[in-house]
Amino acid sequence: MFRQIGAPEIILILAVVVLLFGAKKLPELARGSGRALRIFKAETKGLVDDDDETTAPPAAPRAIPPGEAAPGPVAAHEVPPAERKPDSAD
Repeated sequence: MFRQIGAPEIILILAVVVLLFGAKKLPELARGSGRALRIFKAETKGLVDDDDETTAPPAAPRAIPPGEAAPGPVAAHEVPPAERKPDSAD
């Protein structure tokens, strides 16, 4: 249905653009288009980087050497009696 765009078609499109906008406006239009494409590319790269961070596998847990306490909250029954605070309800 559609054929490839060749050199004659590109020249015709450029001629129409020059007639519509004028030769003085073309550098300004090209500069604006370049900025818009650069911003778009940076934003899409940022989205892809965000997706990579969320889909990365979690880090493997490190081995805890004997005698070292595990990180995180500790239940009351695991605290040695000498370190427990006295209950006011007793």
